[in-house]
Amino acid sequence: MENNDAPVEFNDDRTVCVTSVKGLKENWQRWSNEHQEYQKHNPFSNDRGAMVRLQRDQDGYGRPLEGSLTEQRGQDAHVHISREVEELCQVIRDIGESCGDGGGEKRPVVTVEFGKLFEHYVNISNKVVGILLRARKQGLVSFEGEMLWQGQDDRVLITLLQSPG
Repeated sequence: MENNDAPVEFNDDRTVCVTSVKGLKENWQRWSNEHQEYQKHNPFSNDRGAMVRLQRDQDGYGRPLEGSLTEQRGQDAHVHISREVEELCQVIRDIGESCGDGGGEKRPVVTVEFGKLFEHYVNISNKVVGILLRARKQGLVSFEGEMLWQGQDDRVLITLLQSPG
């Protein structure tokens, strides 16, 4: 009878891997324990009994686990979208027309028609309407209506209220 704990060598052009059945079993058990622990915090897991459910008024509700890849991806997306909003505001400043004194501010108000902005910005990004909506939510631009459509809303004025940052 052979000894199952004896090392097995796998030869490859690049590396030599030495492992044992006992080592494989220990690695699998460690992974299994880590996965079970992770599933206790997974809201989509079927193991509902082990999970502590957060309520709407508790800290962390609707947020990814701190330090997780999901949290990092969200932060990266936020930075990317913020850059796109800044770039959109710069395009509006570059192609827009200054008018008035800015309502008492040092900088004049800049406006541009949606059609003109769409034609210029579509070469940079095809998400011009989504970025405009985000900029409006942040109080950086103003325009009438809930949504802008190419063609029918080409004459709608986009007003740059302030610069991001």
